[in-house]
Amino acid sequence: MAIAALLVSRSPVMSALAVLGGGLIVGASYRTIQSSVTALVDRIANPDVPQGKRPSMRGVAMKLTARYALLGFAAYVMIARLRLPPLGLLAGASSIVTAVAVEAVRFLFKKDLASRT
Repeated sequence: MAIAALLVSRSPVMSALAVLGGGLIVGASYRTIQSSVTALVDRIANPDVPQGKRPSMRGVAMKLTARYALLGFAAYVMIARLRLPPLGLLAGASSIVTAVAVEAVRFLFKKDLASRT
């Protein structure tokens, strides 16, 4: 998507940076969700771990909230201060979903072709 932004956009460098920034925000969001879910699963799956060694639910919720506030601030800085195009940020954020969808379709076609032969 960044290469497409370089080729198509009126301001190619800023658009490509916006796409990369959107991808950065999505990557950080994924890591936030992953660490929060891991902490919750560790807390639920290991009830015999002493109370002081397990992460508290309040701590997990506060950490999740703080990380998303930081992501929101990063998006604000990219749009308002760095003046990156919001559509480029959106394209970068949706590029991960688009890549997963393309791979899913490829897998289904490969599976369909294998069942026909």
